[in-house]
Amino acid sequence: MELALHHLRAADVTLAACIDAFPTPHFHTHRSPFFSLVKSIISQQLSNKASQSIEDRFVALCGGPHSVGPDSVLALSAQQLRGVGISGPKATYLHDLASKYRDGLLSDSSILEMDDETLYKKLTMVKGIGPWSVHMFMIFTLHRPDVLPVGDLVVRRGVERLYGLKPLPQPSQMEKLCEQWKPYRSVGSWYMYRLVEAKGILPLPPPTSLL
Repeated sequence: MELALHHLRAADVTLAACIDAFPTPHFHTHRSPFFSLVKSIISQQLSNKASQSIEDRFVALCGGPHSVGPDSVLALSAQQLRGVGISGPKATYLHDLASKYRDGLLSDSSILEMDDETLYKKLTMVKGIGPWSVHMFMIFTLHRPDVLPVGDLVVRRGVERLYGLKPLPQPSQMEKLCEQWKPYRSVGSWYMYRLVEAKGILPLPPPTSLL
């Protein structure tokens, strides 16, 4: 992370102000890739509270967190999944994901080994997993350093505020605008979330002790 921040400060003076104003990013996950993808599907278009409630019931239905896997998901019918609050389409998506694991098209180990481009292609073959879901998975579960979620509205809004742009940059413009962040665009994107949360106003840095 120190290397990433040093590079970003040197490459983008405007972003450097954000880096100095906000805490250092931390990326933590305690879930397997499969579980994280399941969670991504369940949470689509739901509030955090509703998503967590459904996830808790789903995990209990599987037999606990350590039992969430392709076999346990495939053993559940669409009716059982709907019984814990998972919609019919999402039940289809979960079964499709689990089937691709069962058939060997995906596995936790292969996901960890794939390069970004291959992983993107493989995961977007799963029903219900689109570009945004893949980008979030790559950043927050796999901690890939150079992912730019060009379609993420919050990241686009952050770039708009960071550089004083009008109108909101289009996904097709994001690659060029954030080119200088390479090879740490995931970290730059993290700061865009913080900037939007702060409504574009950078917090004052903590005072420096003279002692």
